[in-house]
Amino acid sequence: MSKRALLGVLVIALGAVGGSLTHQWQQRRSPATAPVAGRQLAPAERPTGSEHRPDFRLPDVEGQIHSIDEWNGKVIVLNFWATWCPPCVREVPALEKLYETYRNRGLVVLGVALDTPQQVVDFIDPQGVEYPVLIADQDGPALTRRYGNRLTVLPYTVVIDRQGNIVYRHRTEITFGQAKAVIEPLL
Repeated sequence: MSKRALLGVLVIALGAVGGSLTHQWQQRRSPATAPVAGRQLAPAERPTGSEHRPDFRLPDVEGQIHSIDEWNGKVIVLNFWATWCPPCVREVPALEKLYETYRNRGLVVLGVALDTPQQVVDFIDPQGVEYPVLIADQDGPALTRRYGNRLTVLPYTVVIDRQGNIVYRHRTEITFGQAKAVIEPLL
């Protein structure tokens, strides 16, 4: 076999391997289709049984430390996001509308940014975000996993009832209608 033919075969083989690796990477990045423990992972999931939310303490954009316990007795829409994540950015207006619509009925939307404080401030100030936003930075991926986000996808939203139990998880962008359907019966 000539060197030119051998080189051609090598290029084709490398292209096939690269294509296979790209496909596998895309499957891992797509929460709607990624297999988990032998099943397809849907964007939304209702936990079975009573699963109490994990506790955490995180700073807000001004550096003041907050515990999730501050919102005990409220329905919490806990949204993990980042400024560099396009679906996260797209869902912010829906979350803001949810907060404005239901906060007087005992709902809090709590954003947890996997970002630096300055990036978050630069994003939320012009957007006029009124709901509380905490900063998880490097600790964010581990915290999302504690809340059931095995693939560490963003955005990731968890709904917690007034008793502190996780009642709903949503992987990928959430709409106002999807969130409304889950929280209204809890208020």
